[in-house]
Amino acid sequence: MTKIVNHWIGGKAVDGASGTYGPVTDPATGAVTTKVAFASAEEVDAAVAAAKDAFAAWGRSSLAQRTSILFRFRALLDTHRDEIAELITAEHGKVHSDALGEVARGLEIVDLACGISVQLKGELSTQVASRVDVASIRQPLGVVAGITPFNFPAMVPMWMFPIAIACGNTFVLKPSEKDPSASVRIAELLSEAGLPDGVFNVVHGDKTAVDRLLEHPDVKAVSFVGSTPIARHIHATASANGKRVQALGGAKNHMLVLPDADLDAAADAAVSAAYGSAGERCMAISAVVAVGSIGDTLVEKIRERAEKIKIGPGGDPASEMGPLITKAHRDKVASYVAGAAAEGCEVVLDGTGYTVEGFEDGHWIGISLLDRVPTSAKAYQDEIFGPVLCVLRAGTYEEGVALINASPFGNGTAVFTRDGGAARRFQLEVEAGMVGVNVPIPVPVGYHSFGGWKDSLFGDHHVYGNDGTHFYTRGKVVTTRWPDPADAPAGVDLGFPRNH
Repeated sequence: MTKIVNHWIGGKAVDGASGTYGPVTDPATGAVTTKVAFASAEEVDAAVAAAKDAFAAWGRSSLAQRTSILFRFRALLDTHRDEIAELITAEHGKVHSDALGEVARGLEIVDLACGISVQLKGELSTQVASRVDVASIRQPLGVVAGITPFNFPAMVPMWMFPIAIACGNTFVLKPSEKDPSASVRIAELLSEAGLPDGVFNVVHGDKTAVDRLLEHPDVKAVSFVGSTPIARHIHATASANGKRVQALGGAKNHMLVLPDADLDAAADAAVSAAYGSAGERCMAISAVVAVGSIGDTLVEKIRERAEKIKIGPGGDPASEMGPLITKAHRDKVASYVAGAAAEGCEVVLDGTGYTVEGFEDGHWIGISLLDRVPTSAKAYQDEIFGPVLCVLRAGTYEEGVALINASPFGNGTAVFTRDGGAARRFQLEVEAGMVGVNVPIPVPVGYHSFGGWKDSLFGDHHVYGNDGTHFYTRGKVVTTRWPDPADAPAGVDLGFPRNH
């Protein structure tokens, strides 16, 4: 019997009413294992209405109440992390260790939300004029929405909703329809932790659900992670409807390897950053820029390591890389490799013919490595979102940085070098929002914000960290004058001496 994933509205599971369902496949077998209900505009309205009703009380609740619930949720999430990881593997395909790592990174943001009281502290200036004080405070927005991608079905929502609800907002999540089960299980755990009904809601669906959230007058802010074209649309549409927007788009992350770098460490880093999670992550290193004469040696070291990666079902403990999310995505990724030689690339490894015995219908693709890639090649220009690594050559540090800065994307980047001066120049001169120095995937810890530059981010705020708190709150300034008790009307004596 096929499993059905329904919505979560007002603190309970709600059957889909639109009559439309989408298929969810096991990427390792290609079999449809689940149907997910697609919400109509009216069902989205019901979720927003539940969130709006809940905000009336939740927005006025104490910080102590909010954080105590989040502490209980954190404990439950920790207890059930294996279960959630198994749901991710079953629908996304990533190996279990990757799925566990995803839950762990989400827990970091829950930790931050548990201590949100520090970020929500206001400011006070006393005696700015005679008996006048000025205070700055931050208050929640109301109903906010999150639209999240398939590649991290637990972590990316947890980049958003813990901060949002800790700040006093209520939340409507529209997760990816490709792997929806983790979001509903998280909703159940929030309810078990004591979160009031309607504070966190989940609606599944496609463009119909997304567009309704973008235009709904009661949704005050929208957070999004996905591709650049969709991020641009989300930002433009939600902004036109008067909403705050943080829309994180695509990436083409570069790793600059200087001639003095430890090439073994650089090769290890390139392989893990390019092929981990099958390359389906916005912080994957998809372009290595080799400077000077090291290119041939570096490529050979990468090839040696890449060929040893064990590819198989995500539930197999021996697997180091799983399948891609869908057959259509697998075919799209393969097309970049198939056309690479004609565009001037040297195909060192071609993984397009890979399959796994006993799982022939899975969405498999092997490791691909392209060398001497021209910047005109589609494999370089596009975000592939799969296990394809491009190696480019640069004669000098300056040429390498110029190449990186010419990219329309500016999400993350890294430099590998033993030279502190070169590393310092790089972190100041490179045009990207997140920089690693001998660190290939510079995803910030929870108390620093995550976000890129250029076509990798639309909106003014990064996610989580201080930016997350500011995004989900708005400032208010209160100017106060109180009469001194000594100035009370005649006949009322409060015992204050009249000596001033």
